[in-house]
Amino acid sequence: MNSKQIIKELQKHHSQKNIDGMKRFGISGKNMIGGPGIPALRKMAKQIGKDHKLAKELWDSDIHEAKILAGMIDDVKYVTENQMDSWVADFDSWDICDQTISNLFDSTELAEKKACQWIFDEREFVRRAGFVMMAAMSVHRKDMEDDDFLKFFPLIKKYSTDERNFVKKAVNWALRQIGKRSKALRKEAIRYSLEIQKLDSKSARWIAADALRELKR
Repeated sequence: MNSKQIIKELQKHHSQKNIDGMKRFGISGKNMIGGPGIPALRKMAKQIGKDHKLAKELWDSDIHEAKILAGMIDDVKYVTENQMDSWVADFDSWDICDQTISNLFDSTELAEKKACQWIFDEREFVRRAGFVMMAAMSVHRKDMEDDDFLKFFPLIKKYSTDERNFVKKAVNWALRQIGKRSKALRKEAIRYSLEIQKLDSKSARWIAADALRELKR
């Protein structure tokens, strides 16, 4: 299938009702179709197979669901730093952010570098991408050591005061997920959560309380 055929297939699932429902969950963005859902997109991606050129064409279509599919079919071997920065700059919804990071970018050799870079960006979804990358790597990257994650804790603390919803939830996710990776990281995550809890920030207190509930369980 070429990109035009795939987009035509995606458009068969157009549903304004689904779009309205997605918006209630904070999913927004341009050119939304409202379907198919993630399980169906994964099935479609499996049928298509890995195709870097096709992934780029789907991303450039600027269609919400096509972008998610692009992250599923792209071949990590051909992903460049310029592509990562360009795609992240296009993020306009948390689901595109999370799916692209966890399906593709967290497997690249540049994952750690980009996580540490993106969080300094003031754009909400770019900063979110950095913390989602940390969370995704803690789950998927079995080649990484505990020491690789320790450097993320001071950054998590630093940006725990960002009150924007999509940032604070990603910071919280990174803190919890890294803490669940090993006993040593759990201990450190709890220590940082207690420090974050003392910050004069509503966001920081929420992040810490939610993380501690899970990490101490």
